[in-house]
Amino acid sequence: MSVMLKRAYDPPTKSDGKRILVDRLWPRGLSKARAKIDLWLKEVAPTTELRQWFGHDPEKWSEFEKRYHTELKNNPAMTELRKLSRQGNITLVYAARDQAHNEAVVLKQILDS
Repeated sequence: MSVMLKRAYDPPTKSDGKRILVDRLWPRGLSKARAKIDLWLKEVAPTTELRQWFGHDPEKWSEFEKRYHTELKNNPAMTELRKLSRQGNITLVYAARDQAHNEAVVLKQILDS
């Protein structure tokens, strides 16, 4: 079983497995039909406060990771995400332009550990 990452705007492929949107907000300008999302697990996304504080600023990345890990510690949605990752291939779908600094990267690191 593997955990993959993909931008919501990239075309879905059969190898994606179960496609799980991990953003709190639906990706701007993307239809649900085109996105082909199997599950929108917005509860696992960073809180609005954390997301706004971070603002996708790479200089804040290290602190964002720490704060996000803290948010995820008692988050029931993480239990569901772990369960899904053990059942087969999953792709964590996100909208951020920055492919190295977004919540899906943190989630993948947790699931892979």
